[in-house]
Amino acid sequence: MNKIIRASLFSAAFSAVFAAALPVAAALKEGDKAPEFKTQASLAGKEFTFSLKDNLRKGPVVVYFYPSAFTGGCNIQAHTFAVNHDKFAAAGATIVGVSLDNIARLNDFSADPQYCAGKIAVASDADGKIAKAFDLKVREAVAGRKDTRGADIDHAFAERTTFIVTPDGRIAATVGDLAPAANVDKALDVVQKLASAKR
Repeated sequence: MNKIIRASLFSAAFSAVFAAALPVAAALKEGDKAPEFKTQASLAGKEFTFSLKDNLRKGPVVVYFYPSAFTGGCNIQAHTFAVNHDKFAAAGATIVGVSLDNIARLNDFSADPQYCAGKIAVASDADGKIAKAFDLKVREAVAGRKDTRGADIDHAFAERTTFIVTPDGRIAATVGDLAPAANVDKALDVVQKLASAKR
């Protein structure tokens, strides 16, 4: 297959991916430059520094924002990402969850076998700057709110939105307005289409 035909097929596949992604009010859109960020993260209970730029050198990055660790929908979403981790990896994609949780909570969440199960990294955006850079709404903490373990939730919440960022730093798809498990399914569909387009 010559380069021109391959480029045309790749471009058509990108267009199909863009059209399939659901719009999210206010969030950065397909084709926008993804904001670079570097922050504390946890994988399997171990802290490290996550850099979007560094991970994009390996392939696409699925950056999924979620309201809070140890809450109903977020537990389902983390579990679904963990269960599908190998499929994302097969498509060359890295996954990172981002919330306004502190790193101590994320150490527990990332290691919990029911949720992240040591398979997906979760990053702390304690002041909400990363979420705001992606044009996401951040809601203030609600006094007295507890997580599924009965612990107080004392941080603000970013809206549930997933961005698939390609190695050139552009957003290939923005996925929102879906239930947690469906959000993961749509993100997987996007990265698999991107992988197919490269072949």
